[in-house]
Formats: sequence, C-alpha cells, structure tokens
Amino acid sequence: MVVESLLNPFKAEKNPWEMFFLGFLYTLIGISLSLWIFRSEASLVMVFMITIAALPLFYNTTKLEESKDMIMDKETAILREHNKAISFLMYMFIGITVACALSYALLPTPIINSLFDKQTSTIQTINNQVSGNVVHNLSIFGKIFFNTFSILFSFIYGAGAIFILAWNATVIGAAIGNFIRSNISSYTSSLGMLGAGNYFHVFSIGLLKYSVHGIPEIAAYFYGGLAGGILSVALIRKHFKSDKFSRVMVDFSEMVLIAAGFLIAAAFLEVYVTPILF
Repeated sequence: MVVESLLNPFKAEKNPWEMFFLGFLYTLIGISLSLWIFRSEASLVMVFMITIAALPLFYNTTKLEESKDMIMDKETAILREHNKAISFLMYMFIGITVACALSYALLPTPIINSLFDKQTSTIQTINNQVSGNVVHNLSIFGKIFFNTFSILFSFIYGAGAIFILAWNATVIGAAIGNFIRSNISSYTSSLGMLGAGNYFHVFSIGLLKYSVHGIPEIAAYFYGGLAGGILSVALIRKHFKSDKFSRVMVDFSEMVLIAAGFLIAAAFLEVYVTPILF
C-alpha cells in the first residue's frame, strides 16, 4: 500500500514529470525484489512487480477519465483531458525504461543475464528476422498486435494494459542498455579509458535511437490501453444504460483511431528515419 499510494491521478495531472521518478522507483524496487526472492525468474518477475506497483494508479486513472466522459459534452475537451493522463503515463514509462537501461549498463554481466534473460531473447529474435519488406511488415504487424492486446487487456482486466507497457519498457531499456555497453566497450578498447563525457554521450545516443520511433509507438499503446480501460469501467459501472454511453463509445473509437495514427507514424519512423540517423 505504501508504494502504490505515493501519487494519484489528480496529483499526477498537475505535475506529470513526477511520474518519471515514480516509474524509476517502481523499477528499482521491482529489480531488487525479483533478484532477491525470484532470481531464476527475475526477468519476468520484475515486470510483474512493476505492474503491481503501477496498477492502482492506472486503474484509478481509467475511472477518472471515464467520469469525464459522463460529465463533459465536447469531445475536443474530453480528448484534452485524456491527453493529461497520457502525458503523465508516458513520463512513468520513460522512468521505467531509463531505470532498466541504467541497470543493464551498470550491473555485472551475471546479474544482467538473469535479470534481462527474456528481454534479451526477445531482442535477439527481432534482430534475427530476415531483412527486407518482410521485416517491415512483421514490424508493423507486431505493433498492431501489441496495441490490440493493450486494448483487450484493459477491457478484460480493467488496467491490464500496464503489463504490456511494462514489458515493452523493460525490452526497450534492455536494448538501450545493450547499446550503451557495446559502445562503451568500443570506446574502452580504442582509447584505453572512458571519460564521464563519453559515457553520457553514449547513453544519450542510445536513448535517442529508440526514442525516435519508440515514443509514438508507446503513446499508441497508452491510447489503446486507456480506451479499453474507459470502456471496461463504463460497463462495470453500468453506464451502458445511460444516454451518455454513446459519448463513451465515440470517445473509445476516437482514441483507437488516434492509437492507429501513432502506430503508422512509429512504423514509418522506424523503417525510414531511424536507420538514416543511426
């Protein structure tokens, strides 16, 4: 109860940047507990620990956003309110990602192999895919697949999408951490030593490399997850009997379309922009 009560949706909307530190804290606690108690399965237990910590906030957020659907009339105003929630949830996601990246970059190799075992396997599977248009199609299909799961998980479990998002954050964090470690090794072998300036340069490049297409992609998952959560809460509260339930359905449809737009943008950036920049 202590960790999950540190911040509520009302406070988060006023100071969304605080969610970065909360996501960072959730991750450090999850990493510590998973290594301490469930070391052999730490790569998955860490994700569950992060999910458990973030679940109450995400669920309370969906309830708050569904309430706005019932009391507000203009869809543009409702979407602006939803954007506040998306904003602080994105900060939380970035906090989780940065914590995972730093952990991967700084922890000893034996611990990394245990802590990011499943994430590393996922990254290797993606990297081993055949190059060409098939990869592009698989990449786009994968994004649609995960976004659909975000909607379904939120609809079925209320706030289940947070598990999908926490998993993605750990995978992206592991990829960034691996990029950092690889480049640090290159600097070390070529220069004989590594200064702090080079370290932060490598970290910045690694974070930027995956942020170009990663931010719109994760925004899509949040929009989809929040849409599914709002619809789930509306059904639980039996608001489908209300005349305003049609507004909930319109809001749900618009958020799913926004998510689709972000997915298309993320796929374009990943295929055509990121390879040029990096």
